[in-house]
Amino acid sequence: MRAGQRPGGHGFGAPEAPSAPPRPDTAWGRISGTVLAYIALTKPRVIELLLVATIPAMLFADRGHVDIVLILSTLFGGWMGAASANSLNCVVDADIDKVMKRTALRPLARQTVPTRNAFVFGVLLGVASFAWLWWRANLLSGLLVVATIAFYVLVYTMVLKRRTWQNVVWGGAAGCMPVMVGWAAVTGSLSWEPVVLFLVVFFWTPPHTWALAMRYKEDYKAAGVPMLPVIATEQHVTKQILLYTWATVIATLVIVPAAGVVYAVVAILAGAWFLFVAHQLYNSVRGGASVKPLKLFLQSNNYLAVVCLGLAVDSVLALPTIGSYF
Repeated sequence: MRAGQRPGGHGFGAPEAPSAPPRPDTAWGRISGTVLAYIALTKPRVIELLLVATIPAMLFADRGHVDIVLILSTLFGGWMGAASANSLNCVVDADIDKVMKRTALRPLARQTVPTRNAFVFGVLLGVASFAWLWWRANLLSGLLVVATIAFYVLVYTMVLKRRTWQNVVWGGAAGCMPVMVGWAAVTGSLSWEPVVLFLVVFFWTPPHTWALAMRYKEDYKAAGVPMLPVIATEQHVTKQILLYTWATVIATLVIVPAAGVVYAVVAILAGAWFLFVAHQLYNSVRGGASVKPLKLFLQSNNYLAVVCLGLAVDSVLALPTIGSYF
């Protein structure tokens, strides 16, 4: 869901590079072009957040056990929820998507899908996501998905995104919800662990997104979106990136007492690596050197993937927790 997070679609992966649909020279070309356009509405690459964050959260919640059926069912329901939110986001943002080079090939920007159809498509996906998760997991996980869709579309896209530089700070909460949904799907409840996992992604989102926005700030300026790199100096932006990076690493360490030595080692080493890259970017800007913010953007993806993988492996092995030694 963004959990994720880059403007216009929170989440992981490289910047979107949509390709033009196949030429509708034949009936099959028209059908495949339409199908691909609807798939593009869901922003498939953004939904990588589901795989990166939901699975470790579910394994952590059911430490020592692997319920493949429940995991796959939750991923499918979560995918529909994220696809719903992304599709509705495209409906609301169609006007600025036309202006920004990075998003100019999205279906509604190119008018390859009627706006009304895209809206109905997004709503139906949301309803299906809620029903599926309620059936295959429990009511709480379904309600959390509905809350995520509503927050992403109504609060982030329609209110925050075009009005404040803190859009990705608070709007990014939608991209953090997969860990809550995954935990709820396993336990039927929430506790402090998923809240901390939520905070990990919450703090990770601004540096991840602002690094990308530094690269595409002219796009956001042209579209009238007040991303932090548009309204602040590079030194201020990189300082904020550094502060949020520290908050992210600290949040990952809060989980250590409830996890084993595998996760502890991974969280410490990966955190040091992430902090080094963030400090390097900040110091380069302060020194007036030329910087490549996309390096931090890509490193942030790798960092979160490594931390999540460490948590997943640690949960499957179910070694004694660090807290059990004290």
